[in-house]
Amino acid sequence: MKKGLELDSIDLQILSILSKDAKTSYAEIGKQLFVSGGTVHVRIKKMTEFGIIVGSKLSINYAMLDYDIIAFIGIYLEKSQLYKDIAHLLKEIPEVIESHYTTGGYSIFAKIMCKDTVHLRKVLSEKIQKIDGIARTETFISLQEGINRPPEIYETNKEGIKVTNTQE
Repeated sequence: MKKGLELDSIDLQILSILSKDAKTSYAEIGKQLFVSGGTVHVRIKKMTEFGIIVGSKLSINYAMLDYDIIAFIGIYLEKSQLYKDIAHLLKEIPEVIESHYTTGGYSIFAKIMCKDTVHLRKVLSEKIQKIDGIARTETFISLQEGINRPPEIYETNKEGIKVTNTQE
């Protein structure tokens, strides 16, 4: 039997605060929400146990490390049945930082990060396009990132949200 966890507005506000800055202390969150740091700690622990919170991330300014190219690659597969195998091979390429199985024209849409256009060309021609089962690719180079933010977390009703534990 799966156990449920009721998320109320405090839980959703905690998630909202942490999604903007995962380093915010329990005490600071508690101060913002008018609850104790201990209450925040217990609620975060429960949300972690239920798989709602699955870690935290460090944001790095990669341009400061000379990674100047972000590109998006639309990948056409010869057969859609090849997706799992090709996704596994893409995971082995360090420059591929995201990939999505998509609807529409492309089977896979990937995000890659490279130091410069020479590096990008090598990744495309020597790694991605050499994978058997990839028919062709289309590349889009990002000139500037306009928005990068977490989605807003809204409370849907006064009773809160019931989450079923899928970890068991």
